[in-house]
Amino acid sequence: MALTDSLLVRAATGRPGPRPPVWFMRQAGRSLPEYRALRTGSTMLEACRTPELITEITLQPVRRHGVDAAILFSDIVVPLVAIGVGVDIVAGVGPVVDKPIRELADLDRLRPLEADDVAYVSQAVGDLVRELGPVPLIGFAGAPFTLASYLVEGGPSKDHALTKSLMHSDPQFWHALLERLAEIARAFLQVQIDAGASAVQLFDSWAGTLSLADYEQFVLPHSRAVLQPLAGTVPRIHFGVNTGELLAAMRSAGADVVGVDWRVPLDEAARRLGPGAVVQGNLDPALLGAGEQVVDAAVRRVVAQGRIADGHVFNLGHGVPPGTDPDVLTRIVETVQNST
Repeated sequence: MALTDSLLVRAATGRPGPRPPVWFMRQAGRSLPEYRALRTGSTMLEACRTPELITEITLQPVRRHGVDAAILFSDIVVPLVAIGVGVDIVAGVGPVVDKPIRELADLDRLRPLEADDVAYVSQAVGDLVRELGPVPLIGFAGAPFTLASYLVEGGPSKDHALTKSLMHSDPQFWHALLERLAEIARAFLQVQIDAGASAVQLFDSWAGTLSLADYEQFVLPHSRAVLQPLAGTVPRIHFGVNTGELLAAMRSAGADVVGVDWRVPLDEAARRLGPGAVVQGNLDPALLGAGEQVVDAAVRRVVAQGRIADGHVFNLGHGVPPGTDPDVLTRIVETVQNST
């Protein structure tokens, strides 16, 4: 069951406690020496499909930093791999697709995701819920647009030119592709909820490459198909990078919490989102190496700006950079937890 009295769930549902909860995107990752030691000898996908590794890596930042929430160690391509799509996570590159999906015939490779396809995720989530006790666990999935961008481009892209061109030139194919990806993402989140996750986050990392008009026409209906069926289960967080112009639309997809990157101050984000807004973010990750005084002042500024919203979950405006000193993250947690 969701830990309804935890700071995370209270903030996410507009019932904030005495201070904002704090966790970090990519908090279980390359910045932790214990993570690097544990990952020796295993690939990213092997680690993401081994319950014992998922559990231990998810717990590491909770032990190290004392964060108020854990996020499941996984990757957005895990459900795609689970249904048989040829994807590898290449070190220093990211997800690489062996056969890009660019026409209707390719859609046959995207079958529905069944719970048994990701039994290792269910096992890890159940184990984690027991280990974490009062600390809530956040599950996650990649949003349809971001998954589609990898499948169409064949890997990471700076401009997503193939994706956007295909979106406009063949809208029938585009919507058919995103309908399938939306169902896969929703099913993956449901598996995590059924196993005990207290909240879920939908990552639309690349949505910020789109105009508002394109987002509303080509993406919003499919993100909505992921999030709205989960209403009334656990809080739903929706996050993208460089999405300042899309915040209200992303909220309308069915988000209880809207993640905000560092480009838009949280008080301005709350204004754009409108009444009842709950925000997550949004310390600039680049500041983590700027020195203790700079970081401390920036953290306090973010906390102050977040008070304008009906709820605030403290986080970075994106993931933890791999070269971050872990002690900096621990000090940030202490600063947030001492704020009132």
